[in-house]
Parts: sequence; structure tokens; C-alpha cells
Amino acid sequence: MAISTLSPSAYFSSFSPSNDSLISSSPFKPFKLPPFWPWQKVKMGPLTVSPMGFGTWAWGNQLLWGYQESMDSDLQRTFNLAVENGINLFDTADSYGTGRLNGQSEKLLGKFIREFQGQKQIQDNIVIATKFAAYPWRLTPGQFVNACKSSLDRMQLEQIGIGQLHWSTANYAPLQELALWDGLVAMYEKGLVRAVGVSNYGPKQLVKIHDYLKARGVPLCSAQVQFSLLSMGEDQIEIKNICGSLGIRLISYSPLGLGMLTGKYTPSKLPRGPRALLFRQILPGLEPLLNSLREIAQIRRKTVPQVAINWCICQGTIPIPGVKTVTQVEENLGALGWRLSSDELLQLGDAARESPGR
Repeated sequence: MAISTLSPSAYFSSFSPSNDSLISSSPFKPFKLPPFWPWQKVKMGPLTVSPMGFGTWAWGNQLLWGYQESMDSDLQRTFNLAVENGINLFDTADSYGTGRLNGQSEKLLGKFIREFQGQKQIQDNIVIATKFAAYPWRLTPGQFVNACKSSLDRMQLEQIGIGQLHWSTANYAPLQELALWDGLVAMYEKGLVRAVGVSNYGPKQLVKIHDYLKARGVPLCSAQVQFSLLSMGEDQIEIKNICGSLGIRLISYSPLGLGMLTGKYTPSKLPRGPRALLFRQILPGLEPLLNSLREIAQIRRKTVPQVAINWCICQGTIPIPGVKTVTQVEENLGALGWRLSSDELLQLGDAARESPGR
């Protein structure tokens, strides 16, 4: 399940296809970057996706991410720039959105796909991975299938790329868990989704659902877990190994640790909102890791977030950093087209283990 990428002799930290500036490949022959950077795709079950996707948790979330509906035009530009530059995987959930904006992320994604003005082939190749919440009132397979149909209605799509169970209820409602698994089977058999996946599953439950679905003739395509230099504990490593042995693609969410691995924040410079409480506790212990990220970024002529995301790619995972702005897309694109060396990976791993606050 290793990810293969192009390895051009020169690569670029970030770019926009609308940028008319020239970048020299030699002292004499400048060339203009093409609007589509053709890095290789990776297989995820029956799907072919970019080696990095983008998460849309912030699209509709006012509490944590400060979303306002006035941001929608900027979000559309963000989406357009991503797909024009080869990103075709977008992760969302039916629970994304605060209060009356519940489901807003799905609605915006569907709208942006419909209104995309670029090549039809690019539009057709977009893969939406959405998560269905294990709400306590979703007690039967039919109710879970109806959740999938509601997501399809919000996005105005005929089929979802990956339908994911958002979390496991095994620890508090095991009977509901089995009903939701049967719901995944039903939505797959009905053709509502091309593939099924799970999110926030531990190692034991991941093996159980894989075996259960396999017995029903349904392959488990993906497992989504918090995976980054900030969250690489025993469970994450075990899940990664299980995915490798069973042919499940690991999707790493929060590859930048909610922003702690961007290098933009310090104990005296915190983000607004609830994240500040978490950052205040953890950031002081992250200096060994952040220093290593900065050192490698400087040598590589990259940014700290680009190095942190590339680390996830080098682990064989598909990272899905969240994006809200064109600038974030441009920066995150710079994580592609190159790979950290084995020495750099060891240095980052050692630094992560030295950081007591991870």
C-alpha cells in the first residue's frame, strides 16, 4: 500500500494555476506551471484518489472554526483551486455544521461540484467520502440507509464515493453497532455508495467489522483515524499495521493536529475559540517536534505544515487536512511531489517521542 508519487527534479512549495509568473527550469528557458499538476493517484478500494484529500469540517462549523455564510464564495474558490490542481478526495459528514447549519458542509460540497466550471472529466472524478453519525435514534439498518439518502439529497448526488460509519457504538450500544454495520451493507448493495469505510475505530473493532463485512461480500475500503506526528500512539500504529495487512486504506485526519503542527501558534499566541484551551496545555511540550519540523522545512525550502503532511504521506496514509482558504490550499499542495528521506523520518519520529504533550 505504498504511495507512489512523481519525483521531478524540481518541485514547488505552492502555486496557483491562475498565477502568470514564470518559474525557471534553467537559466535560459523559463516555463509556466500547467494548470493541472499531474502527480500520480493512489488506489482506495474501487476508487482512484489523490495522495492527499481535503477535509471540510470547518464548512458550517461556527463554534470551533468561526464559519459564516459570507465565507461561501471564498470556500468555492478554495474548492475550485483544489480540484484544478488534482485533488479529487473531499471528506465531510452529515453532522458537520452548527445548529441550523447541520449538514451545511455536504450542501456546500454538492453545490461547488455542480457549479464547477472546469473540465467535465475533473468534475466526474471527484470522490466524496461522507460520514454518517451513529446517533442514538438510528437503531435499524433502514434508518442508517435513510441517513445516506438524506446526504445524497443534500449534495444532490446519485452516488457517494465512500459511505463511512462516523464512530463505533460497541462500548455503549453493541446491538446498535450491528444494525449500523448491516446499514453499511444495505447502502452498498443498493448502489447508494461505491465503497464503505469507518472512522474513529480502534484496532479490535476494525478487525471485527472487516471480517463481518467480508462475510457479507462487502469490502472495507478505508479506515479514518486521527494520525499525525502529534498522535502516533500504540493504537494508531496498530491500526496502521492492520490496514496494511488487510488492504484497507488509512485516511489520516487532523494531520496538522488541529493547527498545532503548523508552527503558527505559541503558548502566548493562541487561536480563538475552544482550541486555545487545548493548545495552552499541549504546545509547551511540543518544542522538540516543532524545532525538528522547522529545521527540515528550512533545509527543504518548504513550510512546517508541508513537512508535517508529507510525513503522513510517507507513512502510506492519505492525509485530509482541513481547508478554508485559497492560501491554505496553495500551501498544502506543496506537500505533494516529493518525499522526506529515511533520516528525516527518523528525526521527526524521535522528536515526536521526545514531546511529552503529544
